[in-house]
Amino acid sequence: MQASKPIIGITMGDAAGVGPEIILKSFEHDVVHDTSRSFVIGDASILERAKKFTGSTKTINRISHVSEANFEKEAIDCLDLNLLSDSLPIGQVSPEAGDAAFQYLAKAIDLANAKEIDAICTAPLNKEALQKGGHMYPGHTEILAELTGTKDYSMMLSAPNLKVIHVTTHVGIIDAINMITPERVFYVIQLAHDTLLKAGIEEPKIAVCGINPHAGENGLFGYGEEEEKVIPAVEKAKAMGINVQGPLPADTLFFRTVRGDFDIVVAMYHDQGHAPVKVLGLEAGVNITVGLPIIRTSVDHGTAFDIAGTGIADEKSLVEALRQAVELAPKNQ
Repeated sequence: MQASKPIIGITMGDAAGVGPEIILKSFEHDVVHDTSRSFVIGDASILERAKKFTGSTKTINRISHVSEANFEKEAIDCLDLNLLSDSLPIGQVSPEAGDAAFQYLAKAIDLANAKEIDAICTAPLNKEALQKGGHMYPGHTEILAELTGTKDYSMMLSAPNLKVIHVTTHVGIIDAINMITPERVFYVIQLAHDTLLKAGIEEPKIAVCGINPHAGENGLFGYGEEEEKVIPAVEKAKAMGINVQGPLPADTLFFRTVRGDFDIVVAMYHDQGHAPVKVLGLEAGVNITVGLPIIRTSVDHGTAFDIAGTGIADEKSLVEALRQAVELAPKNQ
């Protein structure tokens, strides 16, 4: 029944990028309408413009409140914040678009906190535009954490046969190593365990990456980071009954995980975790922020300014992000 479908707010992201296009193309997939009550938080005029690129024949239904949404298959409901003109340049960094992307997300967070929506699904924003628009955040994750008052959280990437959760993300490599502590590693192991339990995996098998090549190889590489920062966390998790192994060499660990040896990898820093997922295909990955009081999923690709306005952007990652938002959302009564 319609009433049992979760309500998903899709934020438009940076309107100068491919977000509006992949949103329109996603609504062409029956699964989006059949499994959710999804609507867009953004600018209706930008969606109207993007129809020209995608060939979409959907009617854009402008609304000012979630309660006005019809969730009809032939239309796309848009909570119209009316922040941008359809003359916004396409494929360029724009402070106006960066500010608007922030405002779309802030509105979605307000709606989620008020229980008016069950989950947020985000189209990509551009970090340079975001900051030029006056919002000094590295990305979506940090905005979500601050606006929900969340201190401890992590980014999880999910692709077919591979899930990766991160100890650190949007910081330089030297800062990342300094930020890795036994407490943080243990928290992320526990978060991975609890997240997979909620997803229906009874005894999640967790693998933890080393920091150095070959996981330090007993002190041969590095300055004892594995012994100081990783091993105490792994031993503590094992003592609590969590099925975890590590630190393990990252150069073979992701292959082993795709093969089925583990359910999730704990990566120490951004590229260690992101690169293997993206090798599987940009259309395959979904970004999930875990540890928040609300559900948020996202595409795992950027604004793709180089192809914005051409209509060729692939919507599969957004469709998968919507599917996972439905899966993770609390069930309506």
